[in-house]
Amino acid sequence: MTKFYGCYTALITPFRDGKVDEQAFQALVEHQISEGVHGLVPCGTTGESPTLGHDEHERVIELAVEAAAGRVPVMAGAGSNNTEEAIRFTQHAKRAGADAVLSVMPYYNKPGAAGQKAHFTAIADSADIPLFIYNIPGRSVVDMRDETLAELAKHPNICGIKDATGDLARVSTLRQLVDTDFVLFSGEDVTAVGFNAQGGHGVISVTANIAPCAVSEVQNLTRAGDYKAALELQDRLVPLHDVMFCEANPGPVKFAASLMGLCSADIRLPLLAPEAGNQTRIRQAVEAFGLL
Repeated sequence: MTKFYGCYTALITPFRDGKVDEQAFQALVEHQISEGVHGLVPCGTTGESPTLGHDEHERVIELAVEAAAGRVPVMAGAGSNNTEEAIRFTQHAKRAGADAVLSVMPYYNKPGAAGQKAHFTAIADSADIPLFIYNIPGRSVVDMRDETLAELAKHPNICGIKDATGDLARVSTLRQLVDTDFVLFSGEDVTAVGFNAQGGHGVISVTANIAPCAVSEVQNLTRAGDYKAALELQDRLVPLHDVMFCEANPGPVKFAASLMGLCSADIRLPLLAPEAGNQTRIRQAVEAFGLL
């Protein structure tokens, strides 16, 4: 699993006139690669997967694979609280040429440990592609225990986790239970340095949509063991990380991307563009980091 490390960008999905802006999306992929990111994650939370139709979702994955052209891995968002739907997206990602899939914890249904194991085992059995579990109790309500994940990690296709709990202790406790090749990604930009210092392998980043070079460099520095330089750069990024979550993701990062001319700020209901005061905060943070 040596290709799964560093900065993977949780890509926004640009819209124009209510439809996916395919040209802007592929231009964003090209920009990300040119700025040094280590991988791409289309159709995650930041990509507004809950409001993408099935055909749109699959098309975005195809566009990402096409634009990346093998230069960096594509980890396709393929999760659902409907196991059959998650299997459909996983099998499509495999056919489309994705390198891995990211499968979110089932939201709203609130399955227990046995249900979680059955859900992810069924998905992992459905296609021969590396599967990363996305644990984000803040959105899915349920939280996967280390012991449950350790059981799932025995499956040959379940290769890692995106942990968005913000609990750095879980990096260490989980490492006691899984093989050394099980990949640990942080799902929280602000924990990236500490997460790697605890034994993590990278971050799936929202901020990298607008600051890919800097977020990737933090990862390069931690990988090289230069935590002093990594922390200095991370300290500069923290105000940017913070403002990206002043309202529900991806409203702030899409607005920031629009300021930079990367895409429109269009976002789908039930989310709205950030309110005026937060738009000012976002603009100030983007300017302060030198992105405008």
